[in-house]
Amino acid sequence: MRGLEEEFIPSTPGKFKDKTYYSVNRQFHRCFASTSTMFLWALFLIALTASYWSFQSFMDSGTRYLSSTWGSLHWEKQVRDSAQIHRVNGISVLVTGAAGFVGSHVSIALKKRGDGVVGIDNFNNYYDPSLKKARKNLLNSQNIFIVEGDINDMRMLAKLFDIVTFTHVMHLAAQAGVRYAMENPQSYVHSNIAGLVTLLEACKNANPQPAIVWASSSSVYGLNEKVPFSESDRTDQPASLYAATKKAGEEITHTYNHIYGLSITGLRFFTVYGPWGRPDMAYFSFTRNILQGKPITVYRGKNRVDLARDFTYIDDVVKGCVGSLDTAGKSTGSGGKRRGPALYRIFNLGNTSPVTVPMMVGMLEKHLKVKAKKHVLDMPGNGDVPFTHANISSARKELGYKPATDLQAGLRKFVRWYLSYYGYSQEKSVK
Repeated sequence: MRGLEEEFIPSTPGKFKDKTYYSVNRQFHRCFASTSTMFLWALFLIALTASYWSFQSFMDSGTRYLSSTWGSLHWEKQVRDSAQIHRVNGISVLVTGAAGFVGSHVSIALKKRGDGVVGIDNFNNYYDPSLKKARKNLLNSQNIFIVEGDINDMRMLAKLFDIVTFTHVMHLAAQAGVRYAMENPQSYVHSNIAGLVTLLEACKNANPQPAIVWASSSSVYGLNEKVPFSESDRTDQPASLYAATKKAGEEITHTYNHIYGLSITGLRFFTVYGPWGRPDMAYFSFTRNILQGKPITVYRGKNRVDLARDFTYIDDVVKGCVGSLDTAGKSTGSGGKRRGPALYRIFNLGNTSPVTVPMMVGMLEKHLKVKAKKHVLDMPGNGDVPFTHANISSARKELGYKPATDLQAGLRKFVRWYLSYYGYSQEKSVK
């Protein structure tokens, strides 16, 4: 039996005549008999095509709005879902700089214990944004939603506080790095001062006000030569613009605590390192250059003294951050009106065991099984300090803070992550 297609194929070309075809053909010729008629048909087709694409564009825009646009219905649902608390007496935390090194680790730690977490990050290009995107994917896998935005955007912050009643804010967003401040000072003022004030304003106006924990820095000790550094030491001699903006942040937060009743805890981090770390940090860039066979520059201080740092492993810092949130106490204001004094604290989060930079390089060489090509130079006047050493007695007493990872063990974990993340095999790294 012949198929449907075969029924319309003539057995002898030229002998098949379809009356329907001729009838339609005659109507077709009548319709397009004149040039003017053809012109009108062309206009009609153009208008029809334009209408179709306009409608398609409208539908696409509507779909994007419903699915991912800032402030859309779906966006609001993602924020609310991420902020849901899943444990008794849990907290709901807005984490700024959530795609950053410390921010991503803290966010995951809070989420894993059942707290609500919403992140915000502007994904700037101070270092490779792809690493931040990878951290974001890691957070997404833990059902943590990150809002892509700037903490200077008061409208966005107000929207977030309107959607979620955050009990706490973990403020880790900042322009980091000591040396980069000499190239782009405006970015430090924008993020570390203006951004901080914008966030504090949003917290001040919230009802109820959240408790705030934020990242200061060990760099505030500046040119202080008394060791170990204690929270009661002088911090009025900054050695870099970065340090100055962090010191300014401490003064600004004190003012908001005093006037508006915001519960505020400042954390002075000491050289935080570990997996998913910042590529601009020395241990990270040293690892990259050693594997690539490139020389590394090791600076030394006055009188040829080796620089030393109080390296603090990321897991220890996370414990200090979480402990600060858990002991923060409530803010005492509402809508900017203070009802009574609120908690104000500053803690050092360090390891208390400074290690010289050459010793750190030796540990990397051991774990990488590659010898570094070193250039040893005198430290330039770029804002770096010769040593850091934390007194952590206050954090130990108030937060139960007790660092558990020494540099040797911490670098071993970092190297394992680095080789995996960047696709090195141990054999490849030896070559």
